[in-house]
Amino acid sequence: MVGGRLATGLRDVTADLTALDSSGFWAVVLPFEGAPVCARFDDVRPATPWRGRPWRGPARDAWTTSLDAAAFTAGVDEIRRVIAAGGVYQVNLTRRLSAPLPPEASIPALGAALAQGNPAPFSAVVQLPDQGVRVASASPELFLARRGPVVWSSPIKGTAATADGFLAKDAAENVMIVDLVRNDLGRVCASGSVEVPALLGLEPHPGLFHLVSTVRGRLRPDAGWPELVAATFPPGSVTGAPKLAALEVIDRLEPVPRGVYCGAVGWVDADRAEGELNVAIRTFWVEDGRLHLGTGGGITWDSDPAGEWAETELKAANLLAVVSEGPARTGQAGTAAP
Repeated sequence: MVGGRLATGLRDVTADLTALDSSGFWAVVLPFEGAPVCARFDDVRPATPWRGRPWRGPARDAWTTSLDAAAFTAGVDEIRRVIAAGGVYQVNLTRRLSAPLPPEASIPALGAALAQGNPAPFSAVVQLPDQGVRVASASPELFLARRGPVVWSSPIKGTAATADGFLAKDAAENVMIVDLVRNDLGRVCASGSVEVPALLGLEPHPGLFHLVSTVRGRLRPDAGWPELVAATFPPGSVTGAPKLAALEVIDRLEPVPRGVYCGAVGWVDADRAEGELNVAIRTFWVEDGRLHLGTGGGITWDSDPAGEWAETELKAANLLAVVSEGPARTGQAGTAAP
């Protein structure tokens, strides 16, 4: 289920992004690390409510974290040192929450539970067992949209529990990433066509609020999906600025790969030259018999380590409440062992 449509009748699967400029309807999964998965389907129709067995998730106290509070805040301090030394302006630091996958767990049922308890504008459910892809995303963030030659991205930077709870740091984060996205799109868009039609818009989402901007441009005639993804991936909002330097810091500080998390999930209608790819945040995936969820945030010089940890807790709280069985222990996502 992608873009509000149910795609069945799998025809072929490829890692070659040039296929997205060929023909047919494609579900697309771009892991943060690793090869793309592009699956073409023959039957596409509007999605209908899930009528199968309801989702039964792991116990709420079964979740563990790849970075505990001490390790995460130490990472924030390290990023601030790198910023002070002039190495980066911002780095997105994340951690992975994991729990045993319940027997007979159904990813479509998980997607249905998220649709009810954590609705999101760029939700997606992709299940390709032979490719090892089992993903249920409740993403609020648009990575790339395309309508013919017009392309745009709507990065989220800035998170608060209330509409009036944003700090000056949140706006600064957003503006830095908008500039990065402008530069990325400028690599494949016609000269002078890149613009920012919306800056620092306020959006409510389940349990929190975000600042969202939009950057838009017109693709050059010689650019298609492969060139667009090459110029912009991974998304700037979940890497940092400058992007390559931020990726080096991420690789050093995060103890486990991100997997699908912080990549992109969505659809492409090659016949119409249209598509939407989300930023794969608020996203669950299955790997090695366990269910995973990532959470993180953008770190700048003004970041408070304890506040950044609290933001990761806020982003995960509603999702864990929706998918888990039983009551939570206080601070569970933070106090679980790595």
